[in-house]
Amino acid sequence: MTEPAGPSNTVPALVYAALSTAIVSSLGMLLVPTISREMDVSVSTAQWMLTLNLLVGAIATPVMGRLSDGPHKKRLLLWALSIILLGSVIAAAAPNFTVFLIGRALQGLSYGIVPVTIALARRYVAADKVQFSISSLSVTVSTGIGIGYPLTGIIAGLFDFRFAFWFAAVFVVTAIAVVFRVVPAGPDERAPVVPFDYNGAGLLGLGLGALLLGVSEGPNWGWSSPWTVGAFLVAAGVLVAWVRAELRTRHPLVNLRVLRNGEVLLANGTAVGLGAAMYIGLSISSLVAQAPASTGYGIALPVFWAGFVMFPLSVGSFGANRLVRRLSRRIKLSTLLPIGAGIMASAAILLWVAHTELGEILIGMLVFGVGMGTSYAAMPALIARSVATEELGSSVSFNQVLRTVGSSFGTAASGAVLAGNMAPDLHPTGVGITATLGIGGVICLAVFIALLLHTLMARSRRAA
Repeated sequence: MTEPAGPSNTVPALVYAALSTAIVSSLGMLLVPTISREMDVSVSTAQWMLTLNLLVGAIATPVMGRLSDGPHKKRLLLWALSIILLGSVIAAAAPNFTVFLIGRALQGLSYGIVPVTIALARRYVAADKVQFSISSLSVTVSTGIGIGYPLTGIIAGLFDFRFAFWFAAVFVVTAIAVVFRVVPAGPDERAPVVPFDYNGAGLLGLGLGALLLGVSEGPNWGWSSPWTVGAFLVAAGVLVAWVRAELRTRHPLVNLRVLRNGEVLLANGTAVGLGAAMYIGLSISSLVAQAPASTGYGIALPVFWAGFVMFPLSVGSFGANRLVRRLSRRIKLSTLLPIGAGIMASAAILLWVAHTELGEILIGMLVFGVGMGTSYAAMPALIARSVATEELGSSVSFNQVLRTVGSSFGTAASGAVLAGNMAPDLHPTGVGITATLGIGGVICLAVFIALLLHTLMARSRRAA
């Protein structure tokens, strides 16, 4: 049982630390064209600032999740924030693209921040407030992206991309100060001290790295090229070996036996599908906002204003999280999950049908935010309710990894469709934009139908 061991402002401090993930994430999609121009590399090469960041994040997240189950949670959070700070400084001062990528790689640890903050909340927040705290931390990223994108656009528009990375560095410094001052110090005496699963960490890192590399670079290499096929074969072989090793290990990196729990499996399956659909919606909306009007769909916003397209996402996500806090006392979390997926499906279909006017994009982002806030609040709370405290960090981090994997598949799907539908001016055609948004809509709809059927079947079994 959780004890109220920490001060009353522990949750706000953890939310502030988790916002670093959103701030760093907002330095990605919006700045790819700028990085390509300023560092004299092609757009496809500049995409590595996303790919490498994602690869490091996929590897670091499960490792940080398992370490957060141990006694040194606060120390882990401070070290992770310090490494992200170093990466932000390197990226801001990079003299060339290679050094810039090193900074972006170090920033990849930001993906593991949320599982660590959730583990800290589970330990130091009063029992009657744990579920709401976990939900708030889970939606911090989606809420913060709606704030981070406008800030990034304003800074990059008024100055240059380096100021955006310096801003991220300053923000992380303040997060370190807040965590150091507010979060309870000292080791967690109740946390088990178990040997770290280095073998599992190495196999999972290699397997996920190969998988995400193949997914991210498949559109550039060609889906039938030896490099892409080889990456997928290596990923399959290594991940199978990882599963076998985890099932034999007494203290695995990720306790796969927990996945047998129906609610945990439900949350993880949803994470993959909604992660893919979310990335398609956000990336295409950002692209449409900045595309020239000559494309037939572009809104032609400068980078200064393009970031504000994501602001309604933050408003919707924040509002939904507050609503979930009240509804969770009356409606089961397993019911809120399909509701959130249904709202996201509505937003994805709306963007699929109407996406050539600024108002349409803004409404789509608002509805998307409401769905994300509902779904992403329910997922980790379901997991936290279904697993033991000593497994929370690794279980939630694995859910975060699956979101990242889903986002990568969304990247691959959108990249492949857009690459096959390029106009002579090197902008995607309207057909390509519509088809990509259609894929996102179909994925969201499929997840919603699957969750709805699961809920109805569960009710039928209980009634019987």
